[in-house]
Amino acid sequence: MDMLSPSYLPENHNQLPDLPGVYRYYNAEDKLIYVGKAKNLKKRVGSYFSKSVGINQKTRKMVREIRKIEITIVNSEFDALLLENNLIKKTQPKYNILLKDDKTYPYLLLTNEPFPRIFATRRVIPSKGTYFGPFASVKAMNNVLELIHSLFTLRTCRLDLSPEKISNAKYKVCLEYHLGNCKGPCEGLQKEKDYLADIEQAKNILKGNLGIAKTYFKEKMTESAAEMNYEAAQGFKEKLDSLINYQAKSLVINPNTDSLDVFTIVSEEKFAFVNYLRIKNGAITLSKTVVLKKKLDEPDEELLLTAIIRLRDQFQSDAKEVLVNQEFKESPEGLSLVLPKIGDKRKLIELSLKNALYYKKEKLSFADEGKDKKNRVILQLKKDLSLNELPTHIECFDNSNIQGTNPVASMVCFLNGKPAKKEYRHYHIKTVVGPDDFASMEEVVFRRYKRLVTEGKPLPKLIVIDGGKGQLSSAVSALRDLELYGKVPIIGIAKRLEEIYFPGDQYPIYIDKKSESLRLIQRIRDEAHRFAITFHRDLRSKGALNSKLLAIEGIGDLTAHKLLKEFKSYKKIEAASKEEIISTIGKDKGQRVWEAMHKN
Repeated sequence: MDMLSPSYLPENHNQLPDLPGVYRYYNAEDKLIYVGKAKNLKKRVGSYFSKSVGINQKTRKMVREIRKIEITIVNSEFDALLLENNLIKKTQPKYNILLKDDKTYPYLLLTNEPFPRIFATRRVIPSKGTYFGPFASVKAMNNVLELIHSLFTLRTCRLDLSPEKISNAKYKVCLEYHLGNCKGPCEGLQKEKDYLADIEQAKNILKGNLGIAKTYFKEKMTESAAEMNYEAAQGFKEKLDSLINYQAKSLVINPNTDSLDVFTIVSEEKFAFVNYLRIKNGAITLSKTVVLKKKLDEPDEELLLTAIIRLRDQFQSDAKEVLVNQEFKESPEGLSLVLPKIGDKRKLIELSLKNALYYKKEKLSFADEGKDKKNRVILQLKKDLSLNELPTHIECFDNSNIQGTNPVASMVCFLNGKPAKKEYRHYHIKTVVGPDDFASMEEVVFRRYKRLVTEGKPLPKLIVIDGGKGQLSSAVSALRDLELYGKVPIIGIAKRLEEIYFPGDQYPIYIDKKSESLRLIQRIRDEAHRFAITFHRDLRSKGALNSKLLAIEGIGDLTAHKLLKEFKSYKKIEAASKEEIISTIGKDKGQRVWEAMHKN
């Protein structure tokens, strides 16, 4: 902090100047606990210590901690707002409003090199070039980037295209040139002047000035048609159509509307939800909703103003007019805050408010069902599968009968989205002859839940069957026999396309491939498969080992079992010394085993 800032003791607050500025409160440990802005420092700070002015309990607690006051005088209230925002971002004091948003947002970078490139990045290094953004949505950013590459043939390579290297024929054109996505500046096949003309139009699109880019393509189309170059004219017409279609998709009001920022707030007891829409040429170019954590029971006007300053700073907005859903007695100097009552601008407020309310609903529904962050994935799974209860206890079944031998099955258990390995179970198939997956599944599901019912143990909240409709039907049949069908949700996951089936449904449901809930189901299914395969492999290895040992004269099941328990594998028995084998099974049998293994 600036050591030259004037400082005062709390009891001397009436000595502060009648000027706009920022004040900072420090506690007994000289730690910054609050930053505030004021149109009049003396009046604002004095209000905290005045007994005649009613302040809430939380604010009184903060005032009791104040041991020192520092101030910085500025030219206007708006400058105070900006300075306050920077100080809070930098120091995050204990009692200031927290804007809960720790994401890093992507930018599009226009490099400052010969034949500039445009690409996405999350690291901002000003010396690299000009940054556009940040974009609150990766999808929105990719749409803009895709549009630019569809309209202009810009290079995507990282080559140093300095005039010297191009003239020395250092490079050869790549596949992008042959695909028509690049005009080959690396071989001098495109003049830098023509390339920069495309870059200039790309910059207009990145700035949201689509009208300038549309005029450019119209002129090019007209010029080509006048020169009877109809093929080129058609190409420019297609580009113009792409630009118009792109604009139409995001158009919400008159395209001649000046740049606008729209902010709306929805408030709860401990949190407030603020939505920000950025409008350029009648189109939404950014939509972002944030959560503000209240610290001193701040009024909505203060919360909203805080969000406006921080979000405009974060997303580098310079719009002169800001639409809001709160009545401000007066706008801070340098910022025009407008509460529209009718027309297109009112519709924008309603649209922004709808986004804020939706975000609030989503956040609070998650909070109601479990504050623990570990529950996030199973909350999402409950939502994706439309379950009535949170699937805190999931069991998954899989069969294994490689080459028709040793048919077995496995059941794995996940509690609160985590594997509970003590609850895993293996099953030898008893009632089925031969490799019959459907009958095997019916048997193990029946055995598992008959036992749970008999022992009075809790049933799972979700059963997952590794397989398609056939295995799922078999499992359902077992539940029907136990009169449990309908009491426990059950689904099947088909291996090929990762499709989720519910009993009786002809068509599967599809969960987003990137969804955490689908990844959880896949993980449970893979764990059941691994557990079944491992058990099956162990049985086969055990069988092979036993058969080799039992082939030795004078060695029976008990001796073979002792060796297996001690050395774990046939190779380790072979590698063991005669003394180690003798100490495990005795001198006579040990001598027989060692000689049989080393007779060659």
